[in-house]
Amino acid sequence: MNLKNVIQIFILSYLTWLALNWSVNADVLITGAIISVLIAVLLCSHCEVLQEVRLSPKSFAYAFAFVGVFWIELIKSNFDVALRVLTPSLPINPGIVEVKTTLHSNIGKMLLANAITLTPGTLTVDILDDRMFIHWIDVTSTDINEATRAIVSKFEKYLEVMYG
Repeated sequence: MNLKNVIQIFILSYLTWLALNWSVNADVLITGAIISVLIAVLLCSHCEVLQEVRLSPKSFAYAFAFVGVFWIELIKSNFDVALRVLTPSLPINPGIVEVKTTLHSNIGKMLLANAITLTPGTLTVDILDDRMFIHWIDVTSTDINEATRAIVSKFEKYLEVMYG
């Protein structure tokens, strides 16, 4: 049993329970603690999903910043795609570009790929080591460095601090 994983999953589960219930009644606190312990021990005693998570005040601050940047990019890309749909004269130059990531952890790469995919106009097609292949609605450059700067860099600096 990996005690670090169990503790991390317990904390995340318990905080989620408290956030969903928004109550400090004793019965809610005790029930949440019991359920969180069961989840942590039964489901994550051997999992390694959170091995690469860095728990520090800086990583928590970067997590909030990442969510903020993600929302900004989500709103910008929604407007961009909607404008392209409503204005057929705007250029659409779809294609698959290769980008590089400096992230080493699998969970960091997974979050990066999901952030890219969840923003309209881009879709992560494949991940191979430190490279990702992204379908982009309007390819402005096939150069790996320029594509990385345009698609990846806005998310990567936060994930690097959080996951390495």
